Amino acid sequence: MTEFALTLFSAALINNLVLHWPLGVDPLLATNARRQVHALGLATACLMLIVGTLGYLLDHWLLAPANLTSLRLLAWLSLSVLLIGPVLRLLARWLPALPFEGLWPLLLGNAGILGVTLLNSQDDQGLGQAIALSLGGGLGFWLVLSLFDDLRQRTFNNDIPLPFRGLPIQLISAGLMAVAFLGLRGLVKT
Repeated sequence: MTEFALTLFSAALINNLVLHWPLGVDPLLATNARRQVHALGLATACLMLIVGTLGYLLDHWLLAPANLTSLRLLAWLSLSVLLIGPVLRLLARWLPALPFEGLWPLLLGNAGILGVTLLNSQDDQGLGQAIALSLGGGLGFWLVLSLFDDLRQRTFNNDIPLPFRGLPIQLISAGLMAVAFLGLRGLVKT
């Protein structure tokens, strides 16, 4: 249980997919409305959990025994693309207050979903660790997305010099957030 909690905490905060590994930066910069941020965060967290877990099982039960490990990327990408629609429909039915329509392109272009599956196959510490890494990666993405949206709202009304408005200040803000999250690295000693 301790390993599960440490992996979950580490994937969400310390080795964050957006800030530590630059995966999933495009949806971070593309979302605007607060409700859309939470809808995208929840959809990404659910999709990372499902694709990460099923990708690990697919790799260990089908691809590795059949010596087809060269097809991993194709299988995981197909799994990710095929699950986006059903996950969005299920979440829209479950939480009708959140705007899940229009998230298809943001989820399709999110490299963090595929990155979690690749990290699960690289570490290969078991199904529990794969689930913890997938869930932690999704929750960490949602956290960074929410914090970045709050930071964007705060900088929107400030007096920022003209050359730094828009994307430049967003990238500077993301870099400063990455440095802040890097300070959490000393919390967990392995």
